[in-house]
Amino acid sequence: MHQRPFTSAFSRANPRIMSRSAFLREAEARGFLFQCTDQEALDNALSNGTVSAYTGFDCTADSLHVGHMMQIMLLRLLQRHGHRPVVLLGGGTTRIGDPSFREEARQLLTDAQIAANMDGIRANIEPFLTFGTGPTDATLVNNADWLDTLGYIEILREVGVHFSINRMLSFDSVRTRLEREQGLTFLEFNYSILQSYDFRELNRRLGVTLQFGGSDQWSNIISGVDLVRRTDGKQVFGFTAPLVTTASGAKMGKTAKGAVWLTAEKLSPYDYWQFWRNTEDADVGRFLRLFTELPLDEIGRLAALQGAEINEAKKILATEATGILHGRESAEAAAETARRAFEQGEAADTLPSVAIAASELAEGLPILRALTVAGLAQSNGEARRLIRGGGARVNNEAVTDEMLKLSPADLQDGAIKLSAGRKQHRLLKPV
Repeated sequence: MHQRPFTSAFSRANPRIMSRSAFLREAEARGFLFQCTDQEALDNALSNGTVSAYTGFDCTADSLHVGHMMQIMLLRLLQRHGHRPVVLLGGGTTRIGDPSFREEARQLLTDAQIAANMDGIRANIEPFLTFGTGPTDATLVNNADWLDTLGYIEILREVGVHFSINRMLSFDSVRTRLEREQGLTFLEFNYSILQSYDFRELNRRLGVTLQFGGSDQWSNIISGVDLVRRTDGKQVFGFTAPLVTTASGAKMGKTAKGAVWLTAEKLSPYDYWQFWRNTEDADVGRFLRLFTELPLDEIGRLAALQGAEINEAKKILATEATGILHGRESAEAAAETARRAFEQGEAADTLPSVAIAASELAEGLPILRALTVAGLAQSNGEARRLIRGGGARVNNEAVTDEMLKLSPADLQDGAIKLSAGRKQHRLLKPV
């Protein structure tokens, strides 16, 4: 059967369209909307009833990180406006790995690793959404429920016939890999087909009509929209958010010390608070709009602060963002710990602590090792540069001697306070 060309209305967000739905208006105002399929029709659907929308998370690690926050906050915003968020865990697609804009294939995980990662991701998302059985309560599903039983011939006949190899080769994510002569396995090439199948399956099972994703997922999302139209004759929608980088061009969710995890066991609430506190001045307004729920007029006031006053806006950003994930009590405790550490120079008990063997301290603990063990430097070389730059401190006193050795005499209230600059602190505790 001849397939007519793909002609659905896919474009960047159209600022000339005055959205009627409260969700779209706020999503646009806060900076979530980058691309959208048939924005007017989506606006009508959102204005005339409850829409179910989903975002997928592959289970490649046991925790999500700040780089996932755009999608999580988008689901949260959707629910606040009376619609239903659906969280899709990629128990099936994780076995393949999304090749989008990756320089090499992902390492394949075992079923046991994927199951453990799913548990961690489920725990990450629960603070953000209200789960239940009501019409706007969030639902969590696993695509392994249908992909594990999908036959190869079935997928070729039902779905594969609707995909053009020429078009798939035109996807930016695929073309980038091929242009770099890094290759793309047949396993990875099937990822887009399975993601499209997910959209159709969620539409059939749960009535999902909207898929969220980052702008790097645009090709995969519109493939799913097209599949549902071709096979089921239904209109569904795609919505992408911009990929967030900092004003200096750094990738959101990554720091020199690694990923900014959402799991408290991997990154303490205090360190999570510090991540947001260290936001660049130029990013404060944007991050307040995206990662907090403060009113937009209040955000405008905070973003307009200048000079030293912008630091107060950063503290509010840190407390609001940390409160959504870890709870208000933990957020305010982190803010108070920071205040005591920075403004009063105290070694607050609630600062992140690192254990060190008492025998090692008794023998004389080299300052370079102390800084690396505490996570304030990634190597001895970085620790030396920190000292030479005047950024290393022990109990609030600057360190100038790279050969310094710490001893039990440096303990204050059972711990040694180590600092890297004014914002990073650790308590070294002998055990």
